[in-house]
Amino acid sequence: MDAEHDLEELATMVASLRRHLQRRERARIRNLPIDRGADGKAPEASQASWLRGLEGGLFSDDREAYRATSLEELRAAIGDCRRCKLWPGRTHLVFGVGNPRARVMFIGEGPGRDEDLQGEPFVGRAGQLLTDIIVKGMGLRREDVYIANVIKCRPPENRNPEPDEVEACEPFLLKQIELIKPRVIVALGKFAVQTLLKTKVPIMRLRGVWHEFNGIKIMPTLHPAYLLRNPGDKKLVWQDIKKVIKEFQPPVM
Repeated sequence: MDAEHDLEELATMVASLRRHLQRRERARIRNLPIDRGADGKAPEASQASWLRGLEGGLFSDDREAYRATSLEELRAAIGDCRRCKLWPGRTHLVFGVGNPRARVMFIGEGPGRDEDLQGEPFVGRAGQLLTDIIVKGMGLRREDVYIANVIKCRPPENRNPEPDEVEACEPFLLKQIELIKPRVIVALGKFAVQTLLKTKVPIMRLRGVWHEFNGIKIMPTLHPAYLLRNPGDKKLVWQDIKKVIKEFQPPVM
């Protein structure tokens, strides 16, 4: 079973690399860009973030996004995005909302109908449940945290995001995380968890256990939309959220 799993992972990586090379070919990119300063020298290693090395990878055709120093600059760099097949069906691109210096960042799957219409993540029924978790459960305001999704445009009929769509949006999510520098990420549902942790392990086996992403603690939990269909599992999410709350409490002397 392990060998079979490894072969599946390898096939996924090869397919992802092939799509990436095809995008580079369409963009007429023949070599890796080197970002040089006004003096013509390459940047010092000390200036690099944990995204260092991705400008020639995920960010190969998105140098403005790679260089962004604020969420506003990143949003401007994304522009009227047409990097995947979702753009023709969207009303609004749903970038993210909240405190740009938030200690807690919530990452979901993608916009639904209400989010597409309003241009803000988690504003429908699932969003109200997330707001209750933040306000009633954690004692915070919605504007105290930052909320975003893996993909920024609504899939048709709210279907699951497809691999090429996740691949197209992933650089922007990574840059959002790098700019916000949250202490904790609450990953909502399997797509957020599997995208960040690069795993196919089911969400029920991952939830409630601390993981790490480039020095940031990740708490995987269930998506609010799932809880609307399975209200009996709200207790599981509350168990996970209590661990997040404890993370911010001072140690008992």
